[in-house]
Amino acid sequence: MKRFHVHLSVPDLAASIRFYSALFGEAPAVRKVDYAKWMIDDPRVNFAISASREHAGLHHLGLQVDSPGELAGVRARYHVADSATLVDEAQAHCCYALSDKHWVTDPQGIAWEGFRTIDSRAERDGESACCADAKSGGGAAAVSACCTPAAGVKEDAATRTCCG
Repeated sequence: MKRFHVHLSVPDLAASIRFYSALFGEAPAVRKVDYAKWMIDDPRVNFAISASREHAGLHHLGLQVDSPGELAGVRARYHVADSATLVDEAQAHCCYALSDKHWVTDPQGIAWEGFRTIDSRAERDGESACCADAKSGGGAAAVSACCTPAAGVKEDAATRTCCG
């Protein structure tokens, strides 16, 4: 079964967690120091937020699926939509999870992720020490040098990393 995915970058994680918990009537299913995720059943939405003081707003959209077959169907649709920007990532460590995923960029430059979560992870993104150091104080230039999007994904403020 598919679930719509929305990921926002937010400047104040605590305030956003309070707001969205009230809006959805439930606490996040996953809460980390820089990330929170609600798995809402009505409507079926995976709604995630990541702390980002530099780029607040829409990070990416997507479709989450439960099976490899469903993911293959999403990939086929992404390929038809825009094969030039299609990127496949197997066993990607992103947003505290291990996932198989596919990315495509729409005509407006919005990244769309199709993914199937395989397992959860204790650390975020499997990012290098360089990336973690850059995010904690190196500024946008340092982040750009260390934290790059998957090959082929159009790099802009919304897609600099998988989680924000």
